[in-house]
Amino acid sequence: MTELRFDGRTAIVTGAGGNPSLGRCYALLLASRGANVVVNDIGRPLEVPTYEDVASPVAVVEEIRALGGSAVPDDNSVASEQGATALIRTALDAFGSVDILVNNAALCILAPFDVMTSAHYQRIVETNLMGPVWTSRAAWPHMKANGYGRIVNIGAAVFGGTRLMSAYGVSKGGLFLLSQSLAVEGHAHGIKANTVNPIGFSRMVPALQNESSVLFRQLQQNFPPELTAPLVAFLAHESCPVSGECFDTGGGHVNRTLIARNDGFTDREQTIETLAARWQELMDPTSAKILPASNVDSQEWDVRPYTPRGVADA
Repeated sequence: MTELRFDGRTAIVTGAGGNPSLGRCYALLLASRGANVVVNDIGRPLEVPTYEDVASPVAVVEEIRALGGSAVPDDNSVASEQGATALIRTALDAFGSVDILVNNAALCILAPFDVMTSAHYQRIVETNLMGPVWTSRAAWPHMKANGYGRIVNIGAAVFGGTRLMSAYGVSKGGLFLLSQSLAVEGHAHGIKANTVNPIGFSRMVPALQNESSVLFRQLQQNFPPELTAPLVAFLAHESCPVSGECFDTGGGHVNRTLIARNDGFTDREQTIETLAARWQELMDPTSAKILPASNVDSQEWDVRPYTPRGVADA
């Protein structure tokens, strides 16, 4: 089997300075296959005081270099547009291109929906959802100019909802549609975007879970972060065959996540009572069909010209 390599490619991995860390594993694997890697991390999120250690992009870069790889560190915060732009500039200054973007940086705080502070809720969304938006926007013109790009958004196993994780779920779930939107817009420019929902032991686990918990022990024993890296790297490779897709990976298992729509019913005279009477028909899963991951071929809109205006003028 031919080894898949990334020689000559430049990859950015956000949130990659921890150990153990999902992002660190992605950076190490990409570098071991020839990629130039920008290792990004802010160190320690002040919002989560239980993070006892400080992530170090410099330490991960030293690991990569010791193994013969090529990497540079970056400590910009992706939670701001300015930080994301500076991150992309780090890659351009060091290696001259941006070919791969792995949006892995994340913040998680466990709290009931009505208890979490508004500031913390906003901070999670700014980091986990807006961070990938800002980094992708900053990398986009360079990928378009080169006619090539791979974006892998690191989501989370939050479909169906998870207790105490509404903010995390909102922010990570949004990456699914971000990838699908980027897949559509990037199709004509050789840019592919996909989502990976990994399960792996990282420094986020001891920061949020007591060591005596069942979940802590299960993740530590059965879900090493290294096992989530091959899927991320494959989707970052030039031979990646898909765009707009979503996958789960953990403990060596990989699977595809799908969205489906059933036939439902049509009644132009429908009332509230009609819906009540035909509810089982509406909920019937037997007619469900998988929705396409990308609507590239179906969007032929006659769109009015977009004229940028200030928020106050909109």
